[in-house]
Amino acid sequence: MRARRGRASLGPVRGRVRQPVRARWRPLGRLVHAAGQGDAVSRHQLLSVRGRSVAWLFPLVLLVGITAGDITTGAFEIISWTVLVPGVAAAICGVWGTAAFGVLAVVVYVMADTVWQHREETGLPGLVLVVLGSLIAVVAAAFRVGGERRMLHMRDIADTTRRTVLRPLPVGFGGLDHAAVYLSADSEARVGGDFYDIQPGPHGTRVLVGDVQGKGLGAVETAAALLGTFREAAYHEPDLATVAERLETRMVRHRRHTAGLGRSDGDRFATAVLIGVSPGLPDTVEAVVFGHEPPLAVGPDGVRALPVAGGLPLGMADLVPGRPGAAPPVHRLRLAADETLLLVTDGVTEARDPAGAFYRPADDIARAVAADPRNAEPARLVVLVRDGTLRHCRGRVADDTTVFAVRRTPGPEGPADG
Repeated sequence: MRARRGRASLGPVRGRVRQPVRARWRPLGRLVHAAGQGDAVSRHQLLSVRGRSVAWLFPLVLLVGITAGDITTGAFEIISWTVLVPGVAAAICGVWGTAAFGVLAVVVYVMADTVWQHREETGLPGLVLVVLGSLIAVVAAAFRVGGERRMLHMRDIADTTRRTVLRPLPVGFGGLDHAAVYLSADSEARVGGDFYDIQPGPHGTRVLVGDVQGKGLGAVETAAALLGTFREAAYHEPDLATVAERLETRMVRHRRHTAGLGRSDGDRFATAVLIGVSPGLPDTVEAVVFGHEPPLAVGPDGVRALPVAGGLPLGMADLVPGRPGAAPPVHRLRLAADETLLLVTDGVTEARDPAGAFYRPADDIARAVAADPRNAEPARLVVLVRDGTLRHCRGRVADDTTVFAVRRTPGPEGPADG
């Protein structure tokens, strides 16, 4: 379940700790990072005012500065520096904008040579330099714009994949107040092997949170397969144990399929927690744990670990002695109406500080709830755990991380399908 280290990518719930002194330099740093990473979206946002691009201001100011410095002072002989103007435009402007600044640079140089005639540094060699520099800048801009278009297309595909795996959940879906945070260990990835979903149905609302072993597209494919089975089985099956068995069967089938294709991820497995919330049991939930971190119950009175024994991960039921293929047992757990169910993946529990110590969120949660009972609400709780995880590991997330919290909403159940 490991992924290479990278920047944390925030999920649906966002927030940021700001530093007053460094904040003034953050836009410049983000611009440099965006230019270096080819992040066209970030660069466009930074160079826009009220939706209109102001990227052209930078090469224009440079051109005016070079011209004014060369004309008004005798200390500089910099008119040939106009070759820099189309180069700057190539990095942040479009192809036509770069071409326009290239023409302007040539015009200014020619005027310095034929009209002003105040410097000996002008001449044919300098003109050739400015013309060639402008042509090269236009070609570079064309390559950059083409690459950005391909990148944006791939980003759209990745976003569509993410919405398929981590589909948006309506407010109060299935009669549950819910909130989620997803942190990506890979700064280039839009989705990983972590997954979560809520599925209401005629037999109650079911919740699934899990983590596929490994990373890459194979992990995403496995997560999508499990979620597809969950959405159907959770809606139709009256017994949560049957839903669990269907998930185990789907994992085994998926592994056989990938192994038949000769892929190296044919032995992939997944940890998960399956929760059943029934309207007929207002103070109880059912839970099946597939080798995953057990959930926590967080309420105004504090934090408590739910007494549930975890079974083997999905795809490993054949290792159960005497019961090959059997899913873990269903546990009935007490959960008060004002308690929130907190489920996390191992990106939280295996987050390490510089000394190598693991993060234990229960202590931070207990202190926060004691200070303000409203911190037990799902939206606040996931932000609290997210911030604690990032603070503990100094922002270097070593694994895809999901924090998911659900709590019954007062009143009637939510929609019965989706």
